[in-house]
Amino acid sequence: MIAIVALVVTFLVSLLFPYALGPVLRRMGILDIPNWRSAHTSTTIRGGGLAPLLAMTIGYLILLADSQLRMEIGTLATIAVVSAAAGALGWLEDSRGLSVAVRALIQLGLGLAATTAIVLIEGGPWLLIPLFGVYIAGYINVANFMDGINGISAFHGLVVGASYAAYGILLGIEWMAVAGAILAVAFVAFLPWNLRGKMFLGDVGSYLLGGGISVIGVAGVLNGVPVLLVLSPVVIYLADSGVTLGTRVVRGERWQDAHRSHVYQRLTDMGVSHVRVTLTVAAITCIASLAGSLIIVEAGLWAVAVALLAVLSIVYLLLPRIVSAVNSSGRLREGAV
Repeated sequence: MIAIVALVVTFLVSLLFPYALGPVLRRMGILDIPNWRSAHTSTTIRGGGLAPLLAMTIGYLILLADSQLRMEIGTLATIAVVSAAAGALGWLEDSRGLSVAVRALIQLGLGLAATTAIVLIEGGPWLLIPLFGVYIAGYINVANFMDGINGISAFHGLVVGASYAAYGILLGIEWMAVAGAILAVAFVAFLPWNLRGKMFLGDVGSYLLGGGISVIGVAGVLNGVPVLLVLSPVVIYLADSGVTLGTRVVRGERWQDAHRSHVYQRLTDMGVSHVRVTLTVAAITCIASLAGSLIIVEAGLWAVAVALLAVLSIVYLLLPRIVSAVNSSGRLREGAV
């Protein structure tokens, strides 16, 4: 019962708080002014991620305040703290600005601290702490890189959170089910504001998203959840960010500079609407999550799951070429007529 209360409150806070938050952010000048990298054309309020941040924090506090809570309190508290800390770091970036070096050091420190805490709680090899710490820091940045069009991050939070919740239910890991559900409802409640471009999540929202997803994943792996299962819902984001970063490095470009090289950005530059691109990314992510879940049905299907994830990633990365070919074919037919 307490979990349902926490989820309802999380949803309502994330949905309603922006009504009060918007005017405050506008007065503070927390605005996204369009530039050459932007996918929008008008000045828009950013920092709206404070709404899901507050919502998730309250939701976790409701859960942790229940004296009858039977799930792993230490792990759930760590997820709550890390998510909130990642969001708070993003808010500092939104409101004051931080250098790349400072951001990277804090993100890495947060990742290492989170992994150390989970290893102490759940057990596991200490040698994994640096690897998982880098993963948490890295995925905070991945979520930030991919937050460039209306609704894409909110849908990512919904799909990944729901996937982790489903995995937790199927595997009997209660804290994972609840944490995934809180993440999902917090971001789906923000969709009405984000999908139509009324308010952007900002760094506070994307950092919250990346930190929340990655720390749930790390805690899951250290609790015995297969790595493939944890990575399935995030494989498309990892593929887009990894290939884009690698391509820029190979070309000798300054990888840390702003750019419009991600697959989703190239698709919008080709005239595909934000909503269509967002729904496409979300749909492929859903299919990837289902592909990963095959190993829950039968562990021996891991090779099939890996093959499906590889195919989905390749198809996603080739989408700009596919759309270009389709558009070219359409123009040729029109010319022939």
